[in-house]
Amino acid sequence: MSVPEYTIMTVVGMILVVGLELFVFRSGIFRRAKYWAALSICLVFQCFVDGWLTKLSDPIVIYNPQGLSGIRFPWDIPIEDFGFGFAMITAVLMLWQWRLNRHAASTGEESI
Repeated sequence: MSVPEYTIMTVVGMILVVGLELFVFRSGIFRRAKYWAALSICLVFQCFVDGWLTKLSDPIVIYNPQGLSGIRFPWDIPIEDFGFGFAMITAVLMLWQWRLNRHAASTGEESI
């Protein structure tokens, strides 16, 4: 049995991004409703696009099943794609907010 590489890398990515936010950047995005709204909007659209791309009946994107956990939800979307999406979106928004916070602190302005 092989190690599901995409599953492991997705979990590592999620833990890494959450750890960076909580212990390094501390941008505060997890306390902001705007972050959760943006994440929800992205994940809803991810369902439609990813569902269309990975549907088992006629896939456009084909994953190596050895690299996945085998859990697909909804519309045949590999569950790992949601973790990867979370990590990617969170990393970008975290860095963006961190930079805004730094700029606001240096100019005396209020952060968004």
